Amino acid sequence: MVTLQRIVVIGAGAWGAALANVAARAGREVVLVARDAAAAEAVRRAGASPHLPDVALDPGIAIAAGAEAAAGADAVLLVVPAQAHGPVAATLAPVLRPGTPVVACAKGIERGSRRFMTEVIAAALPSATPAILSGPSFASDVARGLPTAVTLAAGDDAVAVALAHALGTTTFRPYHATDLRGVEIGGAAKNVLAIAVGIVRGRRLGASAAAALTTRGFAELMRFGRAYGARSETLTGLSGLGDLILTCSSPQSRNFSLGIAIGEGLSPEEARHGGLLAEGAFTAPVLVEMAGERDVDMPIATAVAAVLDGRLSVGQAIEALTTRPFRAEH
Repeated sequence: MVTLQRIVVIGAGAWGAALANVAARAGREVVLVARDAAAAEAVRRAGASPHLPDVALDPGIAIAAGAEAAAGADAVLLVVPAQAHGPVAATLAPVLRPGTPVVACAKGIERGSRRFMTEVIAAALPSATPAILSGPSFASDVARGLPTAVTLAAGDDAVAVALAHALGTTTFRPYHATDLRGVEIGGAAKNVLAIAVGIVRGRRLGASAAAALTTRGFAELMRFGRAYGARSETLTGLSGLGDLILTCSSPQSRNFSLGIAIGEGLSPEEARHGGLLAEGAFTAPVLVEMAGERDVDMPIATAVAAVLDGRLSVGQAIEALTTRPFRAEH
């Protein structure tokens, strides 16, 4: 098995800092790349990401800025928002060796192109080896070394195994897989569903309603995944059901928190005013469009998209869901 020793993490936000700490704990040589020189200096001075100020970075992590810092990387973790994956990945083209694994660490679908994250990487970096890391994981938990398990997928099983060994520790357990599409769909779709469950929480509709919506949302995720070639066992694993359970149950989730704020009466624009990135808000309309293309019934995701763009109020969306015809569960 090839050893991936030099790990470059692109993105010094909370999740980037957490994964840099993971790689350092695994004994790797780690470079954390901030968006520019000023941001890199701020991280260096603070010894922490400004987005995760209470968790110190491992002192062995090098802080840098610019794509050239990725030169000589054995693997790159791309830890920037989903909609930025393409432009940021393209900047790495001049410096990466052919075949270098580039791991998408965001959960979403690119708007416009409707590409999944590994497809975005493949388009921007044709000579790289795309991979995806996803699963039930909050940055603060991972950064502190609390026990976490995720899925790490690559098209080549040997690459997936090597990446899992490069990042795995006693507290961070990556399960390797080859079902890229299943891992990507689980991460992208659950963010949209978490907004719906957050709205239920904010509206104070009760735990029973939240459980029902989470379960029926998972049925939507499964239908969409099967339509786009995902394996059922992936969708019922960490990166599908596991991530859905976490994201739909804790205010630490930005998508869940966005839904809570909307359920409590804020408009979608007001709810986003805090500046925290909720990937599900970008993914919802794309997910619904792609579902329509393959005749996949996704009423919950459709309601979320309609609420976010102002076509339905929360009350109207709830009525649309609760007045659907009775039907068999499966």
